Amino acid sequence: MGLLFIGNGLRCFNAKKPTGFWANGATAAVEDVKSYNRAMGKLWCLYGFVLILLGIPLLFERGPWIMVSVIGAMAESIAVMAVYTTKIEKKYRKK
Repeated sequence: MGLLFIGNGLRCFNAKKPTGFWANGATAAVEDVKSYNRAMGKLWCLYGFVLILLGIPLLFERGPWIMVSVIGAMAESIAVMAVYTTKIEKKYRKK
């Protein structure tokens, strides 16, 4: 799954239209599409990389480390939503 998010991030770098964040949601009108897509690409690539790191403990041991992966993935998802809403969307949305 992490590789899919990284692939989505790389796709965002070359997109001509603003890429959306929310599933089935309208994409916000942005002032600078290229910079917005670059920020989204960085966000998705970082999300995928951290998701891969959180999955590594599951490859070797199925003990209490599974909670690190589960809670870490939830916290990372909430952090990505917060960064998008408070930083990226706020910075690039048309005023």
